[in-house]
Amino acid sequence: MGLDLIELWGTMGWFAKGIVYILAFMSLYSLTIAVLRYWDFRRSKKATLKFSPILSEAMSNMDISAAEQAVADHKLSHMAGAFQGIFESLRYHLEDSSLTAVEVAASGRMLELNKLEQVARFRRGLGVLATVGATAPFVGLLGTTMGVVNAFTGMAEMGSGGLAAISAGIAEALITTAFGLLVAVPAVWLFNFFQNRVELVGMEIEYGSKEFLNLLLVLEQRLARGERIELATSAKAHAPEA
Repeated sequence: MGLDLIELWGTMGWFAKGIVYILAFMSLYSLTIAVLRYWDFRRSKKATLKFSPILSEAMSNMDISAAEQAVADHKLSHMAGAFQGIFESLRYHLEDSSLTAVEVAASGRMLELNKLEQVARFRRGLGVLATVGATAPFVGLLGTTMGVVNAFTGMAEMGSGGLAAISAGIAEALITTAFGLLVAVPAVWLFNFFQNRVELVGMEIEYGSKEFLNLLLVLEQRLARGERIELATSAKAHAPEA
Protein backbone atom coordinates (compact mmCIF):
# COMPACT_ATOMS: atom_id res chain seq x y z
CA MET A 1 0.00 0.00 0.00
CA GLY A 2 1.53 3.28 -1.11
CA LEU A 3 1.38 6.58 0.68
CA ASP A 4 -0.81 9.07 -1.19
CA LEU A 5 0.15 12.45 0.24
CA ILE A 6 -2.58 14.30 -1.64
CA GLU A 7 -5.27 11.99 -0.31
CA LEU A 8 -3.72 12.17 3.16
CA TRP A 9 -3.72 15.97 2.99
CA GLY A 10 -7.43 15.92 2.18
CA THR A 11 -8.19 13.86 5.27
CA MET A 12 -6.08 16.01 7.61
CA GLY A 13 -7.81 18.12 10.21
CA TRP A 14 -7.33 21.86 10.48
CA PHE A 15 -4.83 21.52 13.36
CA ALA A 16 -2.54 19.13 11.45
CA LYS A 17 -2.69 21.35 8.37
CA GLY A 18 -1.78 24.34 10.50
CA ILE A 19 1.28 22.48 11.82
CA VAL A 20 2.33 21.67 8.24
CA TYR A 21 1.95 25.32 7.23
CA ILE A 22 4.09 26.40 10.19
CA LEU A 23 6.79 23.87 9.34
CA ALA A 24 6.72 24.94 5.68
CA PHE A 25 7.24 28.56 6.74
CA MET A 26 10.10 27.56 9.03
CA SER A 27 11.72 25.62 6.21
CA LEU A 28 11.44 28.46 3.69
CA TYR A 29 12.72 30.98 6.23
CA SER A 30 15.76 28.86 7.12
CA LEU A 31 16.55 28.19 3.45
CA THR A 32 16.34 31.92 2.71
CA ILE A 33 18.79 32.66 5.51
CA ALA A 34 21.11 29.92 4.22
CA VAL A 35 21.11 31.33 0.67
CA LEU A 36 21.82 34.87 1.91
CA ARG A 37 24.67 33.73 4.15
CA TYR A 38 26.18 31.56 1.41
CA TRP A 39 26.11 34.48 -1.02
CA ASP A 40 27.67 36.76 1.61
CA PHE A 41 30.46 34.29 2.33
CA ARG A 42 31.12 33.77 -1.38
CA ARG A 43 31.36 37.50 -2.13
CA SER A 44 33.59 38.06 0.87
CA LYS A 45 35.94 35.25 -0.13
CA LYS A 46 36.18 36.55 -3.69
CA ALA A 47 36.91 40.08 -2.47
CA THR A 48 39.47 38.84 0.07
CA LEU A 49 41.39 36.93 -2.61
CA LYS A 50 41.76 40.25 -4.46
CA PHE A 51 42.45 42.35 -1.38
CA SER A 52 45.10 40.26 0.39
CA PRO A 53 47.89 40.42 -2.22
CA ILE A 54 47.30 44.16 -2.71
CA LEU A 55 47.60 44.78 1.03
CA SER A 56 50.69 42.56 1.28
CA GLU A 57 52.41 44.40 -1.56
CA ALA A 58 51.46 47.81 -0.16
CA MET A 59 52.84 47.01 3.28
CA SER A 60 56.03 45.54 1.78
CA ASN A 61 56.56 48.82 -0.06
CA MET A 62 55.41 50.86 2.97
CA ASP A 63 52.78 52.41 0.73
CA ILE A 64 50.15 53.37 3.30
CA SER A 65 48.03 55.23 0.74
CA ALA A 66 47.76 52.11 -1.43
CA ALA A 67 46.81 50.02 1.60
CA GLU A 68 44.15 52.52 2.62
CA GLN A 69 42.80 52.62 -0.93
CA ALA A 70 42.66 48.81 -1.06
CA VAL A 71 40.53 48.78 2.09
CA ALA A 72 38.17 51.32 0.55
CA ASP A 73 37.94 49.41 -2.75
CA HIS A 74 37.19 45.98 -1.25
CA LYS A 75 34.53 46.66 1.36
CA LEU A 76 32.91 43.26 0.87
CA SER A 77 36.06 41.52 2.09
CA HIS A 78 36.10 40.50 5.74
CA MET A 79 39.85 41.12 5.82
CA ALA A 80 39.39 44.64 4.46
CA GLY A 81 36.67 45.20 7.04
CA ALA A 82 39.13 44.25 9.78
CA PHE A 83 41.46 47.09 8.69
CA GLN A 84 38.85 49.84 8.60
CA GLY A 85 40.23 53.02 10.18
CA ILE A 86 43.71 51.58 10.77
CA PHE A 87 45.84 53.21 8.10
CA GLU A 88 44.74 56.81 8.54
CA SER A 89 46.12 56.90 12.07
CA LEU A 90 49.14 54.79 11.11
CA ARG A 91 50.17 57.19 8.34
CA TYR A 92 50.13 60.12 10.75
CA HIS A 93 52.31 58.36 13.35
CA LEU A 94 54.78 57.09 10.76
CA GLU A 95 55.16 60.47 9.08
CA ASP A 96 56.08 62.25 12.31
CA SER A 97 57.91 59.21 13.78
CA SER A 98 55.59 59.08 16.78
CA LEU A 99 54.62 55.43 16.56
CA THR A 100 54.96 53.97 20.05
CA ALA A 101 53.82 50.84 21.86
CA VAL A 102 50.70 52.74 22.92
CA GLU A 103 49.68 53.36 19.31
CA VAL A 104 50.44 49.74 18.43
CA ALA A 105 48.19 48.57 21.27
CA ALA A 106 45.45 50.97 20.12
CA SER A 107 45.69 49.53 16.61
CA GLY A 108 45.39 46.04 18.10
CA ARG A 109 42.22 47.02 19.95
CA MET A 110 40.74 48.53 16.78
CA LEU A 111 41.53 45.37 14.84
CA GLU A 112 39.83 43.29 17.52
CA LEU A 113 36.72 45.49 17.43
CA ASN A 114 36.62 45.27 13.65
CA LYS A 115 36.97 41.50 13.89
CA LEU A 116 33.99 41.30 16.23
CA GLU A 117 31.98 43.39 13.79
CA GLN A 118 32.87 41.14 10.86
CA VAL A 119 32.09 37.96 12.79
CA ALA A 120 28.73 39.42 13.87
CA ARG A 121 28.04 40.26 10.22
CA PHE A 122 28.38 36.63 9.18
CA ARG A 123 26.47 35.29 12.17
CA ARG A 124 23.32 37.19 11.26
CA GLY A 125 20.47 34.74 10.86
CA LEU A 126 22.34 31.70 12.17
CA GLY A 127 20.22 31.83 15.30
CA VAL A 128 17.20 31.19 13.07
CA LEU A 129 18.81 28.02 11.70
CA ALA A 130 19.63 26.85 15.22
CA THR A 131 16.08 27.57 16.41
CA VAL A 132 14.48 25.78 13.46
CA GLY A 133 16.76 22.79 13.90
CA ALA A 134 15.95 22.55 17.59
CA THR A 135 12.20 23.21 17.51
CA ALA A 136 10.92 21.77 14.22
CA PRO A 137 10.78 18.16 15.55
CA PHE A 138 8.78 19.34 18.56
CA VAL A 139 6.37 21.30 16.36
CA GLY A 140 5.85 18.13 14.33
CA LEU A 141 5.47 16.11 17.52
CA LEU A 142 2.74 18.51 18.65
CA GLY A 143 0.82 17.69 15.48
CA THR A 144 1.39 13.99 16.07
CA THR A 145 0.14 14.18 19.65
CA MET A 146 -3.04 15.99 18.70
CA GLY A 147 -3.53 13.62 15.75
CA VAL A 148 -3.34 10.58 18.00
CA VAL A 149 -5.78 12.19 20.41
CA ASN A 150 -8.19 12.85 17.55
CA ALA A 151 -7.79 9.27 16.28
CA PHE A 152 -8.69 7.73 19.63
CA THR A 153 -11.48 10.25 20.16
CA GLY A 154 -12.99 9.28 16.79
CA MET A 155 -12.66 5.62 17.67
CA ALA A 156 -14.50 6.20 20.92
CA GLU A 157 -17.28 8.11 19.17
CA MET A 158 -17.75 5.36 16.56
CA GLY A 159 -17.67 2.69 19.22
CA SER A 160 -15.35 0.49 17.20
CA GLY A 161 -11.76 -0.52 17.89
CA GLY A 162 -8.90 -2.20 16.16
CA LEU A 163 -6.10 -0.98 13.94
CA ALA A 164 -8.32 -0.41 10.92
CA ALA A 165 -10.41 2.12 12.80
CA ILE A 166 -7.50 4.33 13.79
CA SER A 167 -4.90 3.68 11.06
CA ALA A 168 -5.87 6.72 8.98
CA GLY A 169 -5.72 8.99 12.02
CA ILE A 170 -2.36 7.59 13.12
CA ALA A 171 -0.94 8.05 9.62
CA GLU A 172 -2.17 11.65 9.60
CA ALA A 173 -0.57 12.20 12.99
CA LEU A 174 2.81 10.69 12.18
CA ILE A 175 3.24 12.60 8.94
CA THR A 176 3.68 15.84 10.88
CA THR A 177 6.56 14.34 12.86
CA ALA A 178 8.18 13.18 9.62
CA PHE A 179 7.77 16.66 8.15
CA GLY A 180 9.24 18.20 11.31
CA LEU A 181 12.34 16.02 11.01
CA LEU A 182 12.57 16.84 7.30
CA VAL A 183 12.71 20.53 8.21
CA ALA A 184 15.04 20.16 11.20
CA VAL A 185 17.80 18.00 9.72
CA PRO A 186 18.83 20.41 6.90
CA ALA A 187 18.62 23.35 9.30
CA VAL A 188 21.06 21.66 11.70
CA TRP A 189 23.42 20.76 8.87
CA LEU A 190 23.35 24.30 7.50
CA PHE A 191 23.88 25.81 10.96
CA ASN A 192 26.97 23.67 11.56
CA PHE A 193 28.30 24.44 8.08
CA PHE A 194 27.97 28.20 8.47
CA GLN A 195 29.22 28.12 12.06
CA ASN A 196 32.43 26.51 10.80
CA ARG A 197 32.71 29.15 8.10
CA VAL A 198 32.31 31.92 10.69
CA GLU A 199 35.07 30.38 12.80
CA LEU A 200 37.28 30.23 9.71
CA VAL A 201 36.64 33.92 9.01
CA GLY A 202 37.58 34.76 12.59
CA MET A 203 40.78 32.72 12.31
CA GLU A 204 41.75 34.42 9.04
CA ILE A 205 41.22 37.86 10.52
CA GLU A 206 43.11 36.88 13.68
CA TYR A 207 46.06 35.58 11.67
CA GLY A 208 46.19 38.67 9.46
CA SER A 209 45.88 40.97 12.46
CA LYS A 210 48.75 39.26 14.31
CA GLU A 211 51.01 39.55 11.27
CA PHE A 212 50.14 43.23 10.91
CA LEU A 213 50.77 43.94 14.59
CA ASN A 214 54.12 42.18 14.35
CA LEU A 215 55.02 44.55 11.51
CA LEU A 216 53.95 47.55 13.60
CA LEU A 217 56.12 46.36 16.49
CA VAL A 218 59.12 46.10 14.15
CA LEU A 219 58.44 49.62 12.87
CA GLU A 220 58.04 50.89 16.43
CA GLN A 221 61.40 49.41 17.40
CA ARG A 222 63.08 50.99 14.38
CA LEU A 223 61.67 54.39 15.24
CA ALA A 224 62.73 53.95 18.87
CA ARG A 225 66.30 53.45 17.64
CA GLY A 226 66.09 56.72 15.74
CA GLU A 227 65.69 55.25 12.28
CA ARG A 228 63.56 57.04 9.72
CA ILE A 229 60.70 55.18 8.00
CA GLU A 230 60.39 56.19 4.37
CA LEU A 231 56.82 55.96 3.14
CA ALA A 232 56.19 55.25 -0.51
CA THR A 233 53.65 57.25 -2.46
CA SER A 234 51.43 55.55 -4.99
CA ALA A 235 49.67 57.38 -7.76
CA LYS A 236 48.16 54.14 -9.00
CA ALA A 237 44.58 53.63 -7.85
CA HIS A 238 43.38 50.06 -7.64
CA ALA A 239 40.14 49.44 -9.44
CA PRO A 240 37.24 48.67 -7.09
CA GLU A 241 35.69 45.23 -7.09
CA ALA A 242 32.75 44.47 -9.30
